[in-house]
Amino acid sequence: MSSPDAGAVRSALARVTDPEIRRPITELDMVREVRVEAGPRGTTAHVDLRLTIVGCPAADTIERDVRAAVLGVEGVDEIDLEVGVMTVAEREALVTRLRGSRVMPFGPDSLTRVIAVTSGKGGVGKSTVTAGLAVALAARGLRVGLVDADVFGFSIPGILGLGSGPDGAKPTPVGDLMMPPEAHGVKVISIGMFVDPGTAVSWRGPLLHRTVQQFLTDTWFGDLDVLLVDLPPGTGDVAISLGQLLPHAEVLVVTTPQPAAADVAERSGLLARQTGQTVLGVVENMAGLAQPDGSVLDLFGSGGGDAVAERLGVPVLARIPLSVALREGGDAGEPAVLTSPEDPASAALAELAARLASRGRGLAGRKLPVSTS
Repeated sequence: MSSPDAGAVRSALARVTDPEIRRPITELDMVREVRVEAGPRGTTAHVDLRLTIVGCPAADTIERDVRAAVLGVEGVDEIDLEVGVMTVAEREALVTRLRGSRVMPFGPDSLTRVIAVTSGKGGVGKSTVTAGLAVALAARGLRVGLVDADVFGFSIPGILGLGSGPDGAKPTPVGDLMMPPEAHGVKVISIGMFVDPGTAVSWRGPLLHRTVQQFLTDTWFGDLDVLLVDLPPGTGDVAISLGQLLPHAEVLVVTTPQPAAADVAERSGLLARQTGQTVLGVVENMAGLAQPDGSVLDLFGSGGGDAVAERLGVPVLARIPLSVALREGGDAGEPAVLTSPEDPASAALAELAARLASRGRGLAGRKLPVSTS
């Protein structure tokens, strides 16, 4: 049997992926050197591994996978693994390569479908719908990112079980890029990951715009199929900023069946259109409470979703009933679409995810990387 060479070991390392960046460690220049030496105790592979930052949260996973990959090479008996950290220059080069030439990674030429979820007023369950939809899309095998743009009323980290404040999940900084934490297959960024619990965020327009822009441009989501954006209620600064940053985004309007909520929800759809965005349809949340006898109690009235849809000229894409399981899942950080898939609200969210996933995003209006030269 011939002895393995450094090329065989590198080929094995090329199958090891950084769990945060989701690219092979060899492509990220994390493998500085590979040597193979034969000795009295067998063949040893020497690997010099460089992590992106000190205290990299994925360090244990990467080291374990590197050891397994190298020892899986035929003829390798031992591994001598040296683990260090990239230099500043190496890290800057990595960030430049990840960013590429795009200032806005989710611009009109991106293959990622951007769906903003909006509502006219608070308290209609918009964030619960967004989180459940994101998890349902991820469960269908899509690569999903979620930007919690509800800066004043952020709740996405809690709903998805990421926590908040000192004990909550945090993005990993690599240079001036942020690697977002992941929950239930969804990569998430939120202001709730940067402020202490109980802190009131009291920012004005320019700072709000900069925050949303940073979430979109300085967060490394990788290659996504869908990016969901949970907007704050109403037609204020953040909604206007998103319209300026992502005028090609599609919009879901969330309302309750109550006529008063429906009247306000319509305005958020109208604002989206004013910025050039496309309103996909309406989601009617809290659409009745099932009773033991099989009847439905319209606790918040009826007809709101249909009224908004008619006035905006779009369909009602989903009616999500009131659900104890949905509320309990959000409080526990365990989405009901995973823990209670048979629940009517979970089923409605799964059906909404199926409808949206089947539509895809067309190639119209996008530049393709094709040259005739």
